[in-house]
Amino acid sequence: QVQLVESGGGLVQAGGSLRLSCAASGRTFSSYGMGWFRQAPGKEREFIAGHTWLRGSTDYADSVKGRFTISRDNAKNTVYLQMNSLKPEDTAVYYCRARTRVQRYYWGQGTQVTVSS
Repeated sequence: QVQLVESGGGLVQAGGSLRLSCAASGRTFSSYGMGWFRQAPGKEREFIAGHTWLRGSTDYADSVKGRFTISRDNAKNTVYLQMNSLKPEDTAVYYCRARTRVQRYYWGQGTQVTVSS
């Protein structure tokens, strides 16, 4: 099993920035595909950003391109989501997800991000 713990959420004003962190357990973190998702009230969970091992690239939802950046520090077993130029519509619970080499998925508990007008 892989345990994921998100942190860094909070309340910010529109135009502000936040950096989310996701700390992962596991002996083979460097082999995990990592991604960020979010879910707003009344809406389905949606993909935001991720690192794709099959293509060796990062992917972003159109709604966050140019504003959000995913990165990882394998030495710290941590993946980050830098969020700039935040908008009220970014308000949601943000989740990180790990995908192992045997194609099993693990989710964090989520962290709340609220962007005020």
